[in-house]
Amino acid sequence: MGRIKNSIHPDDKFHYEKMGLRRDRVELWEDGARVDGSKGNYEWWYYDSHYPDGTVLVIFFYSKMPISVEGPIKPMATVELTLPGGEKISEEVYASIEESYYAKESCDVRIGECFCRGDLKHYDVYIKGKRVEAKLSLEGKVRAWRSQTGSIFFGDREEHYFAWLPAIPEGSAVADVSYDGESLHLEGSGYHDHNWGNISMLKLMHHWYWGRAKIGNYNVISAWITAEKKYGYKDFDVFMLAKDGEIIGDNSNHTLRFLPEERYLDELTGKPVYKKVIYEYETPTGEEYRITYNRHGDINKTRFLDVLPKPVSILARLIGFDGGYHRFEGEASIERIEKGTVIERVSAPAVWELMYFGKAAADEKYREKSK
Repeated sequence: MGRIKNSIHPDDKFHYEKMGLRRDRVELWEDGARVDGSKGNYEWWYYDSHYPDGTVLVIFFYSKMPISVEGPIKPMATVELTLPGGEKISEEVYASIEESYYAKESCDVRIGECFCRGDLKHYDVYIKGKRVEAKLSLEGKVRAWRSQTGSIFFGDREEHYFAWLPAIPEGSAVADVSYDGESLHLEGSGYHDHNWGNISMLKLMHHWYWGRAKIGNYNVISAWITAEKKYGYKDFDVFMLAKDGEIIGDNSNHTLRFLPEERYLDELTGKPVYKKVIYEYETPTGEEYRITYNRHGDINKTRFLDVLPKPVSILARLIGFDGGYHRFEGEASIERIEKGTVIERVSAPAVWELMYFGKAAADEKYREKSK
C-alpha cells in the first residue's frame, strides 16, 4: 500500500498549548470564525431542531461549500424544512462578501439578512429565503463540548486538519417558521455544531458513521471516522455520553469500541453498510454502556455523481470519484451493564448517517490484505 502518512487526534499537553485550548472547558472564541475563507479552507455552522409533530428544521451558514474549498469565499446559508408528512422545502441564500460578516471572538455570523449568534449557552438564528422564513432560539441543556482538542491532523507535519465543535450538544428549541403562506410555532429539541478545515475532506477521510440521540435521560454523540488509504485507513473515535444534562464520559479515556453488525452492499451507492451500529463504552468511573443504532429504513440515499453540477460531475467521473451518503432512521437504545448483565435499557427513535467519500474497498477483507 506504500508508506502510510501520519494522522493523529491529539489529546496531549503540547497540542492544547499550541492551539491555545483548555482541556477542561470550551471558550467563547472557539465558536467564532477559525479560518479566513481563503483557498483551501472552509467553515460552517450547523443547527438542527426536531419537534413533537415530526417537523425538522436544519440550517447551515457557510463560508463556502465544502466541495469548493479551492475557490474563494462564497457566503451562503441554507435551510431545509421537513414537514410532518415528509414534504421537504430546501432553499439556498447567497450574499456578497460586503454583505456578510464572520466574527472571530464568538459565534456571530451574518449572510445578507440571515444571521446566527450565540455564546455557547444560547443562540439566536434567522434565515429568510423565497419560500421559508425561520427564527430559531436554542438554549443549551448540555454544556459545550469538544472531542479532545477537536481537531484531527493529517500529514507528517500535521499540515492538514479537520475540526469539529458541538457547541450545543443538546438544547431546547423554539422556532417560528413561515412557508408558502403557512405559519408554525414549534417547541422541541435542538443541536448546534461548528466545522472547519484547511483541505477538502475528500482527501482526508474515507468514510464515517455519525449519529446523535436523545434516549430517555441520556444524550449521545457518536462517530467513527476512517481515514483515507494514504493514512492507512486509521480509525478515530468521537463520543460523548451525558445523563440528566451532565457529561459522564467521552472518548478521551479511549475505552470506546465500534462493533457494527449485519453488513450488506447497498444497490444504489455500492457502499458497504451496516444495519446495526454498536458502540460499547466504559466511563471513567467504571460504568459500562452499550449504545445501538438499529436501522429500520433509509431517509436518504445519494450518489454524489447524481447531484453534482454537470461540469463537476464529469470531472468526478474522470478521477474515479464515487462518493455516497446515507441517512438512516430507526431506533437507538442504551443499555447500562453490570457484571455482564443489562440492568437498564432505554430506547428512542433516532436518525444517523454514513458519509462515504472513498472507494468501497475499505471493508474488513481489504483491510486484512493491506496489513
